[in-house]
Amino acid sequence: MKYVCLGFYDEAKFAEIPEAEALKMMEECFAYDDELRRGGHFVGGEALDSYRNAVTLRMKNGEVEVTDGPYAETKETLGGILLLEARDLNHAIALMSKHPGVKNGPFEIRPVNEAINQLFAERSAKIAKV
Repeated sequence: MKYVCLGFYDEAKFAEIPEAEALKMMEECFAYDDELRRGGHFVGGEALDSYRNAVTLRMKNGEVEVTDGPYAETKETLGGILLLEARDLNHAIALMSKHPGVKNGPFEIRPVNEAINQLFAERSAKIAKV
């Protein structure tokens, strides 16, 4: 099964870390990602830019409203996603529990919705044929 692992962190706190230490932490994360790759568990991932560069779209009174950043009253914001292949949720938890990124903030692990993703794949295949 595939799982999406959402990594959160406190941007302000991370900015206070000396650059050399931050690079070391990132290298530890990359090294563990390599372990996941070797085990056939790493499907993909993306680091996200600052929430300060994000916008949120909402429907309000029949119109799309655009606001700056995510609406969240939390210090921890979404910093990236990791796509993981695991036998089941317990296996995904075991794999991500060893990820050094957990030291920087929480990870939310969610199974992908295979039924809807199949519909996405079918539509993409149709468009590719045109």
